Amino acid sequence: MSTNRGLTPATETAFAWENAAVQLLTVRDLIRFSVTTFESAKLFFGHGYPGPVEEASYLVLHALQLPLDQRALWLDARLMPEERQRALGLVRRRVEERVPAAYITQEAWLGPFRFYVDARVIVPRSFIADALDGGLDAWIPDFEVLTRVADICTGGGSLAILLALKCPAARVDAVDLSADALSVAAKNVADYQLSNQIHLMQGNLFEGLTHGAYDLIISNPPYVDAKAMAELPNEYRSEPEMALASGADGLDHVRRLIADAPEFLNAEGLLVVEIGHQRAVLEAAFPDIPFVWLDLPGGDSYVFVVRREDLL
Repeated sequence: MSTNRGLTPATETAFAWENAAVQLLTVRDLIRFSVTTFESAKLFFGHGYPGPVEEASYLVLHALQLPLDQRALWLDARLMPEERQRALGLVRRRVEERVPAAYITQEAWLGPFRFYVDARVIVPRSFIADALDGGLDAWIPDFEVLTRVADICTGGGSLAILLALKCPAARVDAVDLSADALSVAAKNVADYQLSNQIHLMQGNLFEGLTHGAYDLIISNPPYVDAKAMAELPNEYRSEPEMALASGADGLDHVRRLIADAPEFLNAEGLLVVEIGHQRAVLEAAFPDIPFVWLDLPGGDSYVFVVRREDLL
């Protein structure tokens, strides 16, 4: 039994949420309460928001339908009772379900770009988005001259969409093994009105692609090793395992990308791959390949670029 008011633990929890809905008056109050609650629950972050302050702010502002980049304008705004209930409902789900916030709101952001997301796909958070936003300019001075590009392991299609926007004259082939993921990708492609440019294909890595055709191939493949998979927190376990796991050392998919990419790249083609924290493992496995690691806002060890000729 609870030591307060003679309530059971479950009833005590419900009472706490109901009391919060009465006592919290402003947006600032809601965010502060949410941060404290997240910290107490020992939630894990990393699906687009680095910590409890950012994620609490996102959930509260999303519930209130307020612009995410104008938090300071609303901090002292008073709330209607139904607004408090709506925001606290999202915060409570985050605590009790321990899933990424993106699965609760069914949206994720890469910079200014919004994508639909649900539990059929991994939450988009790729460093390749930064690579396409200036990180590859030294390698590709003019993206508008590219005619054929591909996104391998496209998931919900976010990188394929960014690639299509970056390369408006190019056909974009986007491949994934999961039919569920491709259903989500199709919705995102339609939302961006890119169905004529982006061609979604179900296949295992390069299946369905045209040999020797591509100026650029990007991929954010599974790269979590077996040890790390066994230690994942609940938030990551809610994502599709096939989008994360890649064998004992995390390189099963990358090995195939490196081995097969030359057949699909044209003579001047580039391969760009995200590898997470596996740089040392990759370089030890392929000591003769001159990987170049892109210096991106998140770090310089997560995304490599390599020319076709250096893969041969």
